[in-house]
Amino acid sequence: MSAGPEVPAVERVGAAGAASLQLAASAVVVGRAQLGAGARLAQGAVVRSPGDSVTIGAGSMVLENCSVIGGPGLPTTIGRRTVFGHRCTVVGATVGDLCEIGNGTTLMPGSRLGDRIFLGEGTLVPAGMVLPDDAVAVGRPARIVRRASPDDIHRLTVLRDGDLSLPPPTSVAVGPLEESATMGQLYAFRGVVPTIAPSATVFATAEITGDVVIGERTVIGAGVKIIGDSHGPVRIGDDVQILENTVLHLLPDNSLLVGDGVVIGPGAMIHGCHIGAGSVVEPAAIVCDGSELGPGCIVRAGAVVKQRSRFPAGSDLDGFPAKPIGTVEQPIPAPPWALRPGDLPDLVPTRSN
Repeated sequence: MSAGPEVPAVERVGAAGAASLQLAASAVVVGRAQLGAGARLAQGAVVRSPGDSVTIGAGSMVLENCSVIGGPGLPTTIGRRTVFGHRCTVVGATVGDLCEIGNGTTLMPGSRLGDRIFLGEGTLVPAGMVLPDDAVAVGRPARIVRRASPDDIHRLTVLRDGDLSLPPPTSVAVGPLEESATMGQLYAFRGVVPTIAPSATVFATAEITGDVVIGERTVIGAGVKIIGDSHGPVRIGDDVQILENTVLHLLPDNSLLVGDGVVIGPGAMIHGCHIGAGSVVEPAAIVCDGSELGPGCIVRAGAVVKQRSRFPAGSDLDGFPAKPIGTVEQPIPAPPWALRPGDLPDLVPTRSN
């Protein structure tokens, strides 16, 4: 099993660079990102930035358990003095200056936000959507409800300590990271220790507990939590990707089964369900207890598959609660935010155990 990286902030960027940044000890940068002076990554924030594909502007904040994802052809750019609330998921988006992004917001690839955007909590900005300067938007998908009012700008000014000026553009390279000495944190529960295939990759900040079995060539991303502390098993197949800050758990006397080749996007919640082989769960989606997805399904970003739902193979699911919106071709192409076969050697120096 290979190990994922997490090292102290000063070691990441050097003493001079670290002095201008605020990087929590549990924040993770995978690859190499560009951060402006005074940028902040809070506890549990994860940035995946192969090839310098993520830029976070001067004075911007990415708060607890956010996931910010870039990649080849999938750049993510965040402007200056913009703040993302807790547990946001940002994938291949462009965000302007002085934005206020509510907790639990999801920005999908190609979305573009102007300056001074206000997004309500839980907003989903779908792929390709453009929000102009001074828009106030809410909903899943996002809808503009009005332009920012003088009261909104006053509140923004208060939140920015009475000053809406923008610092000059600056950039500090964070990463590439050295390999951590650990291989992810494995915990026994009632005497049962997780079983991890030798060819699996578990990033150092992932935590896996109890009756969990993980198959060959599977990738468990940074900040993922897989918790087998009930009476049922957690079984994850071969060639699966479970990406940044996703949580897997289950209720007692239940089981959680993830079939071969499944890809689960950043910030998802998977709870006591069965997901068929070759399915894709997009970022920030939720799949609830007792639900079953046949092979080759797609759960769209931010959708919620409610408890005890049953969907056949090839279902394309969206909504709150999720309902079929069509069928999908087989096999499903790899989503742009998934890891490509050649990514891991650059992101995670491998080690045989």
